[in-house]
Amino acid sequence: MTGQDGRVTDEQPGRPKRRTFTKAYKARILAAFDALPEGSPERGALLRKERLYHSHIEHWRKQQRNGTLAASTGKPEKDAGAEELARLRAENKKLKTANAKLSGELGKTKTALDIAGKAFALLQDISGSAESDNS
Repeated sequence: MTGQDGRVTDEQPGRPKRRTFTKAYKARILAAFDALPEGSPERGALLRKERLYHSHIEHWRKQQRNGTLAASTGKPEKDAGAEELARLRAENKKLKTANAKLSGELGKTKTALDIAGKAFALLQDISGSAESDNS
């Protein structure tokens, strides 16, 4: 790209930021839009003044009907139940991993104790046969 002074630059023009709208703004615009007569030029003037499209109004009406009027148009609002469920799932996964690790260690410990018990029994047999040979 060439800059204003004619030099070549590597700068890319920034991508415009997406606008976000509060619940109060959405409700206010919907009320103002619905207060105007259907098909009137004032509705179009309101949309132009606010730099909105009719699709914004349709989307916000749908959200209002569903009771999910989000705080912004970017990301949907998370409810506390979903956040708690996600936290519990993550904790459950972590606990299952720890449980699997500890189960593996327990198996190794049981095997080691079994071997130690057999070695002790073998040593007792050897010790007992050595004492009987000496007598």
